[in-house]
Amino acid sequence: MKNTIKTLAPLALTLLLTACPSHTPPSQWQPAKQAQNFTATGRLSVKQNDKGSYGNFDWTRTPAVETININTPLGNTIGQLCQDLQGVIATDANGKTYQAPTPEQLSQQLLGYQIPIQYLHTWATGGYLPNHPHSTEADGSLNQLGWNISRTTNPNGTPRTLQLKNDQLTIRMVISEISPISDTPAYCTARHI
Repeated sequence: MKNTIKTLAPLALTLLLTACPSHTPPSQWQPAKQAQNFTATGRLSVKQNDKGSYGNFDWTRTPAVETININTPLGNTIGQLCQDLQGVIATDANGKTYQAPTPEQLSQQLLGYQIPIQYLHTWATGGYLPNHPHSTEADGSLNQLGWNISRTTNPNGTPRTLQLKNDQLTIRMVISEISPISDTPAYCTARHI
């Protein structure tokens, strides 16, 4: 019995290690490419100091329109953020809307700090912003725009997790499902309700 356990232990350890998502090594951060159309779902956490907020998200990204719905664990939408050529609009669960020219300005207005929402898709897919200074750490994470960014991928190369940290916040997205889409809206639907 002891010999069987000793024989199977390395195999079990190997299986566990290969089943885990991998960090993107420094050499794999590439200049941002043309964003692909996709839809993704998953979980989101935002921590500031010792306080945190958690929820689920539905994320749709096209070059013209990007929408992120934040949902309760039961699936009720508590807020929507949408960016199109006209700027950024957020809608809360009561239907109240807030607008700004950029996501940073809107997040500063609503939350008191800037979140680089318009770059999440670039970092999630292993890109960096070529027109902004950047560096990589030994652990494979990327430093850009005051954030330390790390990601893991699924075996097929699609994003699994995205984590952003700075002096104030830790933002973590766990992507459960991601797939390409072909039907692309031309504007944020919240503008025409």
